[in-house]
Amino acid sequence: MKKATKLMTLLLLAIMASSCSSVRVAADYDKNVKFSELKTFAFYKPGIDKAEISDLDKRRILRAIESELLAKGMTKSETPDMLVSIFTKSQQRVDVYNNAWGWGGWGWGGFGPGWGWGWNQPSVSTNTEGTLYIDFIDANKKELVWQGMGTGYLATKDIEKKEARIREFVTKVLEKYPPGSRK
Repeated sequence: MKKATKLMTLLLLAIMASSCSSVRVAADYDKNVKFSELKTFAFYKPGIDKAEISDLDKRRILRAIESELLAKGMTKSETPDMLVSIFTKSQQRVDVYNNAWGWGGWGWGGFGPGWGWGWNQPSVSTNTEGTLYIDFIDANKKELVWQGMGTGYLATKDIEKKEARIREFVTKVLEKYPPGSRK
């Protein structure tokens, strides 16, 4: 019985750990834009200043975005084709796991002797789930042409883990850019 308890606990922890590490992404874009013509970028400071996160995290996100765009062959410019802005939001997520399982044996339906075993101990966890929006704006028209969104759990205590998580968010979101480049 102890083996079954340990196995169930390990399985539950593995499922929880794998769900915490994923970033769910989505993207939307203007299908009339020729993204192959957008070759240069700059950051849109008024939009970035509105993001409600620390300046340190903003810089981490912007460095990760810059790195990804440069890797895609784009160039940072003072006269860009495209402006890059970010928006963030976070929310506390409470998960309740009802671990009710057990087994029973013989008996007479409540009229007499019987035996059984069970466990019913719910567990509650609270996590911060964050969403990062990356907006690409046509610099000439000042219109949004592409938006990527990544949602997942945030690492906040260990700086190295936080930086790795930010890079993971940005990389996953920008896998969707340019549209049609990756299915």
